[in-house]
Amino acid sequence: MGKAKSKSDLPTKICPVCNRPFTWRKKWAECWDQVKYCSERCRRRKSNIDKQIDI
Repeated sequence: MGKAKSKSDLPTKICPVCNRPFTWRKKWAECWDQVKYCSERCRRRKSNIDKQIDI
């Protein structure tokens, strides 16, 4: 059995809403390239931010 990766070895991205880094998760293995937001909350908040910019 192989050695498990440490969390620091996993890829990370920066969330455009909260500007915090977030780390790869196993449930994102198939769609990591499309993942933009760190959480469902940030994904929902992005539309509010877009509306504030337009005003």
